[in-house]
Amino acid sequence: MALASLLVMSVSATAEASAPSRHAQVLVTSGLQTSTGSGTTIGPDGALYVTEGKAGRISRVDPWTGGVSTFVDGLPTPMIPVGGVMDVAFLGHTAYAIVTDVGPDLGGTHIVGLYKITGQHSWTVVADIGAWNIAHPSASQVFIRSGVLYAMQPYRNGFLVTDGHHNRVLRVTLDGEISEALVLGDVVPTGLDLDGEQVYTALAGPVPHLPATGQAITYTLRHPHPAVVASGAPLLVDVELDRHHTLYGLAQGHFTPAQDPGAPADPNTGMVMRADNGHFVPVVTGLDRPTSFEITGHTAWVTTLTGQLWKARI
Repeated sequence: MALASLLVMSVSATAEASAPSRHAQVLVTSGLQTSTGSGTTIGPDGALYVTEGKAGRISRVDPWTGGVSTFVDGLPTPMIPVGGVMDVAFLGHTAYAIVTDVGPDLGGTHIVGLYKITGQHSWTVVADIGAWNIAHPSASQVFIRSGVLYAMQPYRNGFLVTDGHHNRVLRVTLDGEISEALVLGDVVPTGLDLDGEQVYTALAGPVPHLPATGQAITYTLRHPHPAVVASGAPLLVDVELDRHHTLYGLAQGHFTPAQDPGAPADPNTGMVMRADNGHFVPVVTGLDRPTSFEITGHTAWVTTLTGQLWKARI
């Protein structure tokens, strides 16, 4: 079930103390109102920007002091445990966000789509992705017709956006135009990263999210025929390239098949993993349900479901 792609994770202090990690994890801040799928980005000022879906807010976190301030608030909150403001990205000095699970098909009154942040308490809707999804249904078996938007990545005059429910990657322009960039089967696309024209996409895989189906694929929009870069990441939720173009993945961890399809992985089984000759190998282990990560130099900044931001050397 594609909705299971929206599972998330956290790195608690207790987990950190007992985690069998190769590298120490250091708590940067806590108390964020993150939700399933909460995303992050590094802003033009070098700070981390974290979406807080439950609070309808995006916060700015100083990665070195842990200081937290509100970047924008008052965004729509989700009608179900998944959603609200899911991810944030910058084009120049202007921030954009994707908002999901807030529309009329779930009893809400807001637009599922791409939002432009215009002030601390204001925004405008750039593209109504929910309405487009309803008008252009995918072949996937869905029960949220407006889709479940997961991650975004700047691409030319707009963004690429993954929909983990409709199982596709969309291209959304700043003019509000929406088109399919990549259509997939029941593989649950989640995180994104780019290296020039080369797109990298994380696949969480269908329930029960076996390591074999936790894959990173790569393709270009000119030739959208994806190739597997690496597999072996249980419930892969994000991918990032470091400055040397090495690909890393963020795995939620082992998923117990007896759980509800929308349940998270087992506690303390999440990992930061590195792609190596077609396989993902663990670098940081013992993470407790992380949602997204960013890489600067040799540091991974990991955001969690329980509202914590951790850093770990990779």
